[in-house]
Amino acid sequence: MDYVADLDDVIRQLAHGRIVLVGHSMGGSVCSYYAGVRPERIAALVLVEGLGPPDLMGGEGPTRTAAWIDGWRGARTKLKPMASLDDAVARLKKHDDRVDDTLARKLAVFGTKPAPHGAGLVWKHDPLHATFGPYAYRLETAKKYWERIPCPVLAIDGAQSQMNLSAEERASRRATFKDIRHLVIDNAGHALQRHQPQQLAAAILEHANR
Repeated sequence: MDYVADLDDVIRQLAHGRIVLVGHSMGGSVCSYYAGVRPERIAALVLVEGLGPPDLMGGEGPTRTAAWIDGWRGARTKLKPMASLDDAVARLKKHDDRVDDTLARKLAVFGTKPAPHGAGLVWKHDPLHATFGPYAYRLETAKKYWERIPCPVLAIDGAQSQMNLSAEERASRRATFKDIRHLVIDNAGHALQRHQPQQLAAAILEHANR
């Protein structure tokens, strides 16, 4: 919900009138929550592999709380600098075997900065983003937001994604929305914006102009 509040503030500062909102992965959850909170601001919504993780109802408790606290404490103090840009490229390709060398190097150049202490490089993103929150994902809670979204929604999946729910579960979740279309893009995994950027952009623009 911290992300939802951040998004609300960014939109208030930068946007005029109704907007087209696009979210990928966890960003899809954030965008769909926002669209349920401020439905009058959204003209169209695109969720790219963004229908949430598996339902973890009942996953809260002392163990998760302890892991959340420890994760926050260690995220910024246990950075592991990469020795070179080549190492950053290798790290990207290790976690995404569909990204080509040229794009991986471009992402590494823009996505790294000198390590704060000592030699090497670290990622620019806040390491706290890699930790998880104190509350488990609850599907029934998410559905309360989805049910309030009147605008047209486009759900996009990568055909070869290994970080997605089952086809049956995704279909069940899509049925919660009032007005939703589904698109599967071939030769793409979870990070469609890396694997098929032209097809993804075309689908977003087509949906925005409906």
